Amino acid sequence: MPKQEAPLLQLQDYLPQGSFEEVLYYLQHYKVHLTITRQRQTILGDYRHAHAGQTHRISVNGNLNKYAFLITLLHELAHLFTYEQFGHRVMAHGKEWKNEFSKILAKFLLKKVFPADIEKALMQTLQNPAASSCGDEKLLRVLNHYDVKKPGVVLVEDLHEGALFKIKGGRIFKKGEKVRKRYKCLEVKTGKLYLFSAVYEVELVVVKD
Repeated sequence: MPKQEAPLLQLQDYLPQGSFEEVLYYLQHYKVHLTITRQRQTILGDYRHAHAGQTHRISVNGNLNKYAFLITLLHELAHLFTYEQFGHRVMAHGKEWKNEFSKILAKFLLKKVFPADIEKALMQTLQNPAASSCGDEKLLRVLNHYDVKKPGVVLVEDLHEGALFKIKGGRIFKKGEKVRKRYKCLEVKTGKLYLFSAVYEVELVVVKD
């Protein structure tokens, strides 16, 4: 699925009920070019500041559930707000960005557009937002409950040690021990070890007798 600019009225299909009008205001006020793109493994969204006659540009993965989509969009809008105030003079995910992200999250929390479990996780996020859209494991774990999953798709942390799983592209791994927050997993074909996030989605490989 190639990138495509999101028609603003169709954007309602990607957002939780009660959030569209506020999101629309920000996109129109700051003249944001919003792109909905295919799934990306390492990022959920992206922001590019206005320059050389181009407007601010934000992209968000189109496969996200509505709550994850909104949170990711707010993450990127916080980058825009930070850039408008400070330009390149501050760190991308420094205290200035954290302050902007916390403020816009708080606004949407007041609108009660999130289920109780996501709201609780976001209240914790307000204190110290993660730099990466994929970096807050507690929040990702809760958001995962609202994903529409294919049969056999699970989180790495839900597999028992020694279980085989497959990632996108077909590579097969065996789950090993936990090292801090990640799991050490052996690639079956090469014998190489890799570290996987506890909340990384994989496909369970069933070994037939």
